[in-house]
Amino acid sequence: MAQAPERITSLQNPRLKQLVKLRDRRPRDEAGVFLVEGYRQIRRALEKGIPLTEVYFCPDWYLGENEPALLAQAEAAGARLFELTKDGFAKVAYRERPDGLLAVAPQWRTGLDGLKLSPVPFLLVVEAIEKPGNLGTILRSADAAGVDALIVCDPVTDLFNPNVVRASTGVLFSVPVAIATSAEVRPWLHDRGIRTVATTPAATALYTATDLRGPLALVMGSEQYGLSDFWLREADARVRIPMAGQADSLNVAMATIITLFEAVRQRGA
Repeated sequence: MAQAPERITSLQNPRLKQLVKLRDRRPRDEAGVFLVEGYRQIRRALEKGIPLTEVYFCPDWYLGENEPALLAQAEAAGARLFELTKDGFAKVAYRERPDGLLAVAPQWRTGLDGLKLSPVPFLLVVEAIEKPGNLGTILRSADAAGVDALIVCDPVTDLFNPNVVRASTGVLFSVPVAIATSAEVRPWLHDRGIRTVATTPAATALYTATDLRGPLALVMGSEQYGLSDFWLREADARVRIPMAGQADSLNVAMATIITLFEAVRQRGA
């Protein structure tokens, strides 16, 4: 390392207090930054060129042997390093079982016109997702399915919530994400010849019996209310996942995985 990291021993240090505040949305948005906790998440952020500004570490919490090399990589990329005591790191960590690494990164915003589409676009659109863990899992699934981008309509939870970052396992840094209103997204898709297929328990057509090839945007609704009347009315097609038990719907993250990978199967990926 170029220089010895600054060591913070006081639990009342202002930097520690600020890190705790960044768990909440308003302080995150006001500062324009967010937290990235964990070895895998920080490694993926660095691999994608995310300019980490600060990295806090505590060897007492390490789970492996590669942490020093990752810290050196972060410092070489411009991050400032801070060493914390075990109690200090426990105070700022978001996870129940931390691994001794926590970084601060700048937020970013991508509009619809900032997305790069493949010749045969494959998009995932989610509306008003409420739970951060679901949004993170959806991001991870979108990455696995190879979508061009995730479009988040009318978000309830924010993209930079620590639980979104954690549940995404860091693919937040590799999956292009745009945030817009449903009223903006629908004409944007239409103008590009991208067919929209909405998933709803009220549909008659099964998702496996619907053509999911060609330019496509799969549209998924919120956990509690499903898709809005807007999308149910405006979508080019509506499909359902068959349910054999008493439940009338699946968790939105699970329903997204099922529908995404049926599209992947049909598209021959």
